[in-house]
Amino acid sequence: MSPAPSMTDAIERASALLAAQPDEAERQARRVLDVAPNDPRALLILGSAQRRQGDFAGARAVLAPLARAYPRAALTQYELGVVLAAQGEGPAAISALRHAVGLNRDLPEAWRALGRQLFAAGDVGGAENAFAEQARAAVHDPALKPAAEALFNDDPATAERLLNDHLKARPRDARAMQMLAEALVRRGAFSGAEQLLVGCLDIDPDDDGARFDLANVLFRQQQSLRAIPHLQKLLTLDPDEAAYRNLLAACLSAAGEYERGIEIYRGLLEEFPSHPKIWLNLGHALRTLRRRDEAVSAYGRAIALAPGLGEAYWSLANLKTVPFSVEEVSAMQAKLERADLTSDDRLHMCYALGKALEDLGDYGAAFQHYDAGARLRRAQVRYDAEEMTAFVEKSKRLFTSGFFASRGDHGDPSDEPIFIVGLPRSGSTLVEQILASHSAVEGTMELPDIALIAGKLGGPSYPEVLANLSAGDSASLGAAYLEGVAVHRRLGRRYFIDKMPNNFLHIGLIQLILPRAKIIDARRHPIGACFSAFKQHFAQGQAFTYDLGDLGRYYRDYVALMAHVDRVLPGRVCRVIYEDLVDDTEGEVRRLLDHCRLPFEPACLAFYENDRAVRTVSSEQVRRPIFRDALEQWRNYEPWLGPLVQTLGPTLEAWRG
Repeated sequence: MSPAPSMTDAIERASALLAAQPDEAERQARRVLDVAPNDPRALLILGSAQRRQGDFAGARAVLAPLARAYPRAALTQYELGVVLAAQGEGPAAISALRHAVGLNRDLPEAWRALGRQLFAAGDVGGAENAFAEQARAAVHDPALKPAAEALFNDDPATAERLLNDHLKARPRDARAMQMLAEALVRRGAFSGAEQLLVGCLDIDPDDDGARFDLANVLFRQQQSLRAIPHLQKLLTLDPDEAAYRNLLAACLSAAGEYERGIEIYRGLLEEFPSHPKIWLNLGHALRTLRRRDEAVSAYGRAIALAPGLGEAYWSLANLKTVPFSVEEVSAMQAKLERADLTSDDRLHMCYALGKALEDLGDYGAAFQHYDAGARLRRAQVRYDAEEMTAFVEKSKRLFTSGFFASRGDHGDPSDEPIFIVGLPRSGSTLVEQILASHSAVEGTMELPDIALIAGKLGGPSYPEVLANLSAGDSASLGAAYLEGVAVHRRLGRRYFIDKMPNNFLHIGLIQLILPRAKIIDARRHPIGACFSAFKQHFAQGQAFTYDLGDLGRYYRDYVALMAHVDRVLPGRVCRVIYEDLVDDTEGEVRRLLDHCRLPFEPACLAFYENDRAVRTVSSEQVRRPIFRDALEQWRNYEPWLGPLVQTLGPTLEAWRG
């Protein structure tokens, strides 16, 4: 056998050993180098083997001269970049890794290493792009590459079409399923994405990427408690992975474990002090715990690190108690002119500027910025007003007096839940804070459980599917709801609050499965409620709030459905009008407590002294005594509210019910 093939065989054997047996790969490479001291292939294997064994100084001594000698060798540049990163030389590592992917765009491991270094350096956009490139480059199946490119180019519709066609022929292709899940996430179809990712893990339980994606999808569906075990499993395998820890902190905070979340965020910031989004997340958790000054400081640090991070400005504006100065407004306006702002940064900056200009009394300019932010957000979400109206009409046809009378013995007998429903920004957080100040009542959060039950029951056939529930089915569903929310009940109180405003759509379901639960409808003047929602950017959900016409129609449908409930279940719902609560606080509080069969307690009038965690955008307002300032604030914007007034129509006069 000639020398060349023998040398090539030896190098191939050494290369094959790198991943599992780097020590043996090193020995093989050194044998080759004994014969051919300058063979670049053997030198690369030697440097990589040393790096994998933690000998970073030795690896660098081999790789640095090799990279200089072969500046167009992508794998050599990648290995050197990883070594430089391990030695704490971030800028040099980023340079080497950028060189590597510039030479070969299809090196997923190099993109991942680059993303991690950019993440550590606080370059959020650069890191996100690198991880997107990693996802694209990791697809090796030629049949899936067009879909991977479509996802990378932010064209989820094309990717979804291609992947659905692919899966018809190969229904258990886990990689295609994971990619399709990503396409669905891009358009907000989280439930479908969840099903696909669960399927991926059924095929391969060791697929860490699918598990992390599933945890993220669960978090985005407000199912943090289900996400946490997945993240804990991932962290047992890779306890240092920043992405796992960051998402775990977010899930813990969403589940009410704020102190644990803050501890993780602070640990991450010790390692990545220049990462603005971790400072932002820390600010959110601190705000929830009433640590306002610390939250403001965290948001300020995020802005200092990333002056274009619109969400940080919006988070400050959202505190409602931190007005911006004229100089800060000018600086924000200048940033809004930047061409490199992402759509998310731009819309958040628009909302923040709207609030800042409103505080300065420039209502015309404020409306222009609120409207610009809403238009950007409306383009990102899917909402069909026709579907909402059709749902309400189906509900009204199904839920008759006879329907409920014939099912009077259905459901779980518990009287522990107190549901607060209505529209966002209508006083529901205030009502919750009042009730949660009672010694017998625990406030939890906006729980997704009722909507999840509704979704699992029938999808497009809901609510009609409720007609098929037996007494046993209804009781089981009620018991399952109570079991699911039990983890949020930490104070051991007799009653608890579920304050998910959108649950007004599911009062029929609540009546069937929890007929003794209390239901409170928190309502506000239609223009006041709708415009307050319009100028609020919600972290998720509430897709109807980004267009004045959609808002008016939603409010109209809401009033129509609640009026129907009043007719078929008279006295079932206690309506609390925000304006009445402001005008006669004690009288309305006593009426509310009577409906809940609770004795009056003075603490309910001093609700602002309650230091419980409040996660909604009204968190700061409910920590002050009731004030009248916001009641007529919408009148400053009357010249621009024509589409809302027109769509509301007669509801504008008959909204009290």
